[in-house]
Amino acid sequence: MPAADEAREPRGGASHAQSQPAQGPGPYGGAEATRQQLGHLGAQSERENIEVRVIPTSKGGFPGAGHAVLFAEGAVPRLDTVQLDSAHGPEFTHAEAQLTKYRAHLDWMDVAAMTPAASRDLIQQIAHEL
Repeated sequence: MPAADEAREPRGGASHAQSQPAQGPGPYGGAEATRQQLGHLGAQSERENIEVRVIPTSKGGFPGAGHAVLFAEGAVPRLDTVQLDSAHGPEFTHAEAQLTKYRAHLDWMDVAAMTPAASRDLIQQIAHEL
């Protein structure tokens, strides 16, 4: 599955997150560590303010893959800001052309991603198979 963390704060105030693969606490590598990470991701998906959705590999590559993105938007769209995490630290952008680009990225992900219930089922299935 593609590696990316994408989070968006919708205008309504509820958190929306898309994450793959699981980056939960604990050790990394091996079946047990992966099972723990998937368990953590599944537990987080049960929280009222978090939505976890998987983008299947069958959808191919997606825009913005490879770095974490936080899209902060509010009641006044011209104050919206995108935070990009990179190797040299966080970057913030708020130019309209960049906001338009990241809105399009998030819209694509919204269409491509599985429903929260289907995502949770897949996460549980993969964890069970490990």
